[in-house]
Amino acid sequence: MDNLDYRALAVLDAVVSQGSFEKAALALGISQSAVSQRIKALEDAAGRLLIVRGQPAMPTGLGQRLVSHHRNVKLMEAALDIDLGNQVSMPEIALAVDAASLATWFPLSLQPLLSPPRCQLNVQLASTEHALHLVREGSVFGCVAAGAAEPQANGPQVTPLGHMRYVCVATKGFANHWFGDGFLIEAAQLAPAVVSDRDMMDGFVHQATGLRGAYPRHTLPLSAATSECVFGGLAYGLMPQPEVAAALADERLVDLAPGQHVDVALNWYAWNLDTPFTRALSEQIVTTARRYLLPA
Repeated sequence: MDNLDYRALAVLDAVVSQGSFEKAALALGISQSAVSQRIKALEDAAGRLLIVRGQPAMPTGLGQRLVSHHRNVKLMEAALDIDLGNQVSMPEIALAVDAASLATWFPLSLQPLLSPPRCQLNVQLASTEHALHLVREGSVFGCVAAGAAEPQANGPQVTPLGHMRYVCVATKGFANHWFGDGFLIEAAQLAPAVVSDRDMMDGFVHQATGLRGAYPRHTLPLSAATSECVFGGLAYGLMPQPEVAAALADERLVDLAPGQHVDVALNWYAWNLDTPFTRALSEQIVTTARRYLLPA
């Protein structure tokens, strides 16, 4: 596309962020017809549909790339403002992070970034698969995701962060009732587990007891709900060691299978966008993760 209309790109960004033409118009302080006209002009120039009209309005692949380009330009403009001594706006940086990191080390990386405030963070909770999809399509600048650090040509840069260790825990009362003789196959076939990642729990139960096949389990998608079940004595489950370290120390929880655990490699995926905001963000996330996670 020649001679991109950045005012129109700002409108496209607003439609994607707000989810509708009407809300974008309110956010920008212009009429809904003006929003429609600028989106139509962009689509005419591109020769492609950029927004799928619906509830919510969703960007096409090209539409998302244009939004990502606009956001990157805003970040670079803010960096130039700093160099020129101009008043600096607060650009938005979108990230995707897994639930275990959000519950443990990730919030500890935020204070140097937000005090004093230098950017607006938009942090989304996302599974590994979804987080990688978001960063590869440009919906987010970076993500924390599990798996092997395998860089791809023309993709985001990959930095290993370390390993998140998961331990199998329960309250003392639950453990005494169901696992009085230890974490044995007979007990695992009867005791209710709570899982958010079935493959991880299946692998752990097989490793620890030799059990293959079904066992009682509640499946909950959010780590907070998993935590409530475990701490409430309703089930046992795999939880991040940093999240339960204090509870294990004061015996609110017990380790059902001492010496056995699951270590998950975490990586930081981020686009190579060289601005003060993105540099500080990547440096702080990597430094904090390596302080709290097990070595990669």
